[in-house]
This record gives sequence, C-alpha cells and structure tokens, in this order.
Amino acid sequence: MEMSCFSGKNILVENVGKRYGATPVYENFSLEIEEGKITCLLGASGCGKTTLLNMLAGLTPYEGKIENVPARISYIFQQERLLPNLTVKQNVALVLGRHADEEKISQILEKVELSGKENAYPAELSGGQAQRVSIARAFAYPSGLILMDEPFSSLDTALKIRLMGVFCRLWEEEKRTAVFVTHDAEEAYMLAHRAILLRGGRVAADLREDSPVPRPYGRGSAFKQNILREMLKTE
Repeated sequence: MEMSCFSGKNILVENVGKRYGATPVYENFSLEIEEGKITCLLGASGCGKTTLLNMLAGLTPYEGKIENVPARISYIFQQERLLPNLTVKQNVALVLGRHADEEKISQILEKVELSGKENAYPAELSGGQAQRVSIARAFAYPSGLILMDEPFSSLDTALKIRLMGVFCRLWEEEKRTAVFVTHDAEEAYMLAHRAILLRGGRVAADLREDSPVPRPYGRGSAFKQNILREMLKTE
C-alpha cells in the first residue's frame, strides 16, 4: 500500500536557534506551516530563507524543535541536479527505487510536457526541460512536503510562467504542502497562498491569499502590493 502524502498536521517550528560561527541567523524563531498550502519565504540575501528550508529537510543542525515534518520530502533546487549519466526516465526512476513504475513515470513526464524525451540525457535538454525533470522527480516521489529553493530564478519570463503552470497542475492533483524560496514578488504572488517576509531572523510580515494558483502574470492585486511594500521596508 502506498504511503499517504499527508500527516494531517501543520509543521511546527518552535523556538529554533541557528548560528553560523558567531553569526546568529535565528534566535527563538517560531513558525507554523500549513498542511496542503503553498508557503513562500521572501527576504534579503542572508536572511535565512535557504537555511530554514535546510532545517525543514534535516540537512543542517539547529537548536529547538521542528515537529510534524513528513517522513518523505522532495527538494527542487535552483540548479536541476540531474545525474548526467542517466536518462530523463532513469533520473525520475532513481527516487522511486524498487517502486519505480514505467507507466507512472511516463504519465508524469507527459504532465510536465516531456513526452518523447524519456531517453534523452541531461546534456541534450534545455534549461527549462531539465527543470521540468526536477519537477517531475519531486512529484513522482510520494513526499508529504516539497521544498523549492528559487527553482524559477534562472529562467526567462515566458518559460518561468509556463513552468509555474506545470507545477500548479501537478500540485492541484494532491495539494501537498510546499515551501518555496524566492526573491521575486511576482513569483510569490503567482504561486503562494501565504507569503512570509523574513527580516533579522524573525517574521516581519505574514500575508495570505487563498485564490486559485497560478495567478495571472502581471495582474495587480492587493496581495502583490502588500508583498512589494513589505519587501521595500528596512529595519
């Protein structure tokens, strides 16, 4: 029986502390991440966005408690991190191990618009196609949490919009909990149900919008204006 993606609980970050040497990133930091929603983390470089992702993934040590993190986590990075000696199909199959199913892999590659590229190697793909493989791999794995570290930042605008649509179509099928980092207010507006502005190791703003995603590129909204206003603030 396949494990459910859902725990039925929100992720709780409680009184977390994190330092790099003598430099504090977080002190007594707390946050609740809602299950089944897409949460965006924004803030200036060095504010701890990627550090928080890595703490959620268990990739970096910290003080305090992080509870209710699903046992299975997918991670989509800015760089695709595909194995160059494996085909597209094999890169996706790798995360499934003995549970790899050719039909399931073909279906998810079709959903990310990569039908016909199953036997191509990463060097034969464009940047957008390679990132589609990363998205397919993240959703093929039965994870309860998807972490994304600026996965669209290196793409041109048209490709970015298209890949956000691909991501949202897959997300809509199961509505997994997702947390993504970006420095782009437009990305946050298009994808997030919740935008959290981090500043000085704390939550400087917590903004919400429950309308369907992806939202239209370039459209004005109070949600986007609030994100931009908060991003322009300084200490």
